[in-house]
Amino acid sequence: MITIDQTMLIQIVNILILIVIMNAVLYRPIRTILNERRDRLQTLRKDVETFNHNAELRVEEFDQKLQGARIKAKNALDEARSAAKTAGNETLGQVRQQADADKANQMSTIGKELAAAKQQLQGQIADFANDMAVKILGRAL
Repeated sequence: MITIDQTMLIQIVNILILIVIMNAVLYRPIRTILNERRDRLQTLRKDVETFNHNAELRVEEFDQKLQGARIKAKNALDEARSAAKTAGNETLGQVRQQADADKANQMSTIGKELAAAKQQLQGQIADFANDMAVKILGRAL
């Protein structure tokens, strides 16, 4: 059984003093350390959010630059292709003109040679006919 006397009063005072001492020595520093830790974690979270935001911005900027570079490269490639095609068409046209000119020269040369050969053969027709008649008849005419 509990009896209420002086010792109980002393125990209550003793507990109150212990609470004050524990609060001053133990609880207050622990709360201070926990508050500092909470503040550091909040600061780190903000830093991480800032870093992530900056990283996203840089990735977007990189993507935009990459897209711009791709567009420039495609345009340069298209220009090079069209320039090459134009140059090829011009060269092909020149080659065709040269080929047509060479063909015309060769045709005129062949035509002249054919006319000369025909004229030469025309002059030799009488001799050929005479030679054939000699061979067919077996005697001189």
